[in-house]
Amino acid sequence: MNTLKTTKAKFFYACSALGVNLLNLMMGSYLCSAIIASGFGEDAIKNHTFEGHDLVIAGLWAVFGVVAKIIDGIIDIPMAQLSDRFKSKWGRRRPSILIGMIIMMASYALFMYVPNKEGITLFNTIYFFVILAIFYTSYTLTMVSYYATFTEIVDNEKDRKFISNVKSVCDIVYFILGYVVVSAMLKGFNIRIVALLVLPLTLTMLIPLFMIKEESTVGGKGKVEQTVNIVKSLGYTLKNKDFILWMVVYSFMTFGVQLFLSGINEYFSVTGLSMIIVMASSFSLVPFTFIIYNYLVRKKGFRFAFQYTLLVFAISMFCMFLVSYLDKGLAKTILAVVCGIGCSFAIGAIFSVAYSIPSQLAADDEERTGISHSAMYFAVQGLFAGVASGIGGTAVLTLLKKTTMFDKPGSYYITLVTSIACLVAFALTYILPRSIVELGMDKPKVVEEDEEFLIEEI
Repeated sequence: MNTLKTTKAKFFYACSALGVNLLNLMMGSYLCSAIIASGFGEDAIKNHTFEGHDLVIAGLWAVFGVVAKIIDGIIDIPMAQLSDRFKSKWGRRRPSILIGMIIMMASYALFMYVPNKEGITLFNTIYFFVILAIFYTSYTLTMVSYYATFTEIVDNEKDRKFISNVKSVCDIVYFILGYVVVSAMLKGFNIRIVALLVLPLTLTMLIPLFMIKEESTVGGKGKVEQTVNIVKSLGYTLKNKDFILWMVVYSFMTFGVQLFLSGINEYFSVTGLSMIIVMASSFSLVPFTFIIYNYLVRKKGFRFAFQYTLLVFAISMFCMFLVSYLDKGLAKTILAVVCGIGCSFAIGAIFSVAYSIPSQLAADDEERTGISHSAMYFAVQGLFAGVASGIGGTAVLTLLKKTTMFDKPGSYYITLVTSIACLVAFALTYILPRSIVELGMDKPKVVEEDEEFLIEEI
């Protein structure tokens, strides 16, 4: 594969997934919530749900939601292998991205169709589960193929870090679109209309199709990277102890973050907080706070900077939980904004690590073994993340939506559980190996032998 040389090219390449990520956000935070009206405040039910009442069997949907996420995680592995070994005259990555994108857009649109609008039915529950599983599978093929190119489209750690950082800033953009702009639109339009309006943004994923230049992988033409079968590829990845230790930490963080993001509509609708104001404040300082995070990485290494991120986010979530108990008023809004600003000091970094760590570990592995299977690293990460987000964003969220504790809807406690999960992730960062602990840290300049000799002579 050709490598990107100019900063402009790397920047636009890193922006490619904005629309696809926004679709995934819409599915996880809005559309899946729209089929269960329970847990919403009365004012939000009309526009935030498809029909204003529950459409699926809650207990079964909680199980199906976890299963869909597990399928999403498991399917990452064959999808990664498909991408790594895809045979076509256009190479490996471009066809994989295009096929996944088309199926993903179709399943996203089909999720907004309700087979039985009258009430809760088993058929509705099964229908939404099947469509959700198809969506996650196609989303996986698209994104695993794209993320795998982070190892291949550039040839050094500095450029991978640049692409990951720009990708993280784009994440903030789609989060602003998803949680501020979409939330504002839901004041006047139903979720179906808003969801369809954001669908065309998926076309940003066409950017890699024009920027990736691969040689044919059929008929023995061109130079093809050395690859291995799915069993060996998975084996190489799972034997990477550094990567597995990272997955343990990443899973707890993902559980907490996905619980909050999946239940964000319910949380703000019952706590009396303004989602638009709080989320806008959360994203307002991210570009600046990302500079702080990168400074800490350079000076202290990845682990120190990541610990700072987790701790700040956990404290901010806990404080927001406390603020939600206050009576409505200006003081409550101001304190919620302060909590949102606190979150901004962590948000960019939380999403950056999903790209920077596996891409670098995959590159290190390829350098050691000479085997190109970078997609498998993102696939295995997707498996861990799928299980964690399924438990947090579906099972635990559904349980909270159907629960009342201390005279408050269970949705009140989303930020508390998120805070606890991030604190657990913080504690587990101490198991990370040195290769990850010091990742990104500025290396001291090596003195050349002749210069060292002169210094000693002087």
